[in-house]
Amino acid sequence: MIKYRIGKGYDVHQLAEGVDFWIGGIKIPHTHGAFGHSDADVLIHAVCDALLGAANLRDIGFHFSNKDPQYKGIDSKILLKRVAEMIRAKGYEIGNIDTVLCLEAPKINAFVPEMQKCMAEVLQISEEDISVKATTTETMGFVGRKEGVEAHAVALIYKKDA
Repeated sequence: MIKYRIGKGYDVHQLAEGVDFWIGGIKIPHTHGAFGHSDADVLIHAVCDALLGAANLRDIGFHFSNKDPQYKGIDSKILLKRVAEMIRAKGYEIGNIDTVLCLEAPKINAFVPEMQKCMAEVLQISEEDISVKATTTETMGFVGRKEGVEAHAVALIYKKDA
């Protein structure tokens, strides 16, 4: 019998001028970027939380505190790799991940395949098993005013019962 679990992740970061914009493990050219303790990769952070939640391993802040100087400026791909290791240490494999990125600009459609490839390599899953979608908020709220970016993720993990 196979045991399935799902988890949901959410993250948000403020946008700031002159900051690198990392999304899905790749650097996106833009005048503004996400500001945070790490590289502020909102998409990877949401994926981490979805995976951690599915495995009942709390959240990204519990494992990688934004108060801990060792994580200052860290590449979020390192955090994602550690989360995948935690999931597998509990006997789970990753089934699939579905994400939604909410931002007004820049348009990211052209970058989606590269994001999928990057995250799939880190997680050691097929690119077919990670979906990246984007939407705007039709100029409403902090995302619509281009003050921030948010991401949602859902992850399915599974293990075969022995």
